[in-house]
Amino acid sequence: MLVCGLMAATSLSAQVKADDILGTYKVVQGGDNSKVVFRKNGNGYTCQVTWLENMKEKDGTPRVDKRNPDKSKRKTPSDRIVLIDKITFDADKQEWNDGQIYDPTRGKFFKVRVSFKDAKTLKVRGSWGPISETVYWTKL
Repeated sequence: MLVCGLMAATSLSAQVKADDILGTYKVVQGGDNSKVVFRKNGNGYTCQVTWLENMKEKDGTPRVDKRNPDKSKRKTPSDRIVLIDKITFDADKQEWNDGQIYDPTRGKFFKVRVSFKDAKTLKVRGSWGPISETVYWTKL
C-alpha cells in the first residue's frame, strides 16, 4: 500500500507541465486584492496584473507604477504592470525560474522561483541574496 501511495505521489508531481502555469490567479498582498495572468512569452512566461480592487490613490487619482526604477514606466496603470517576465520551466525541479519578480510597492526586482504547492495554489518565492519571501497565489 505504501509503495502504491509513493508511486501515485511521484506520478502526480511528474505531471506538471510548463503550460500548467497559464491562467488567472488571485493575489492578496498587504490586504489588497488583485488578479494576475500568466501568458506565454516567446520561450518563457510573463505575469501581468489585470485587475486591482482599488485602482485609485487616496486623492482620487489613478494608481500608477510610480516607484518603477525605469522612469519611462512610471505612468503605467497599476492594472497593466508586468510582475514577472520571461521565467522558464525547469522540468527536473518542477518549477519556473531564471527570471525576476517586480514588487511595485517597493519599486524593486528580485530573483524568482515559482512552483505549485497543489493544483490550485502557486508558490511564488522572491529572493535578494540570503533574504527571501514566499507568497501564495490562488488559481481561478
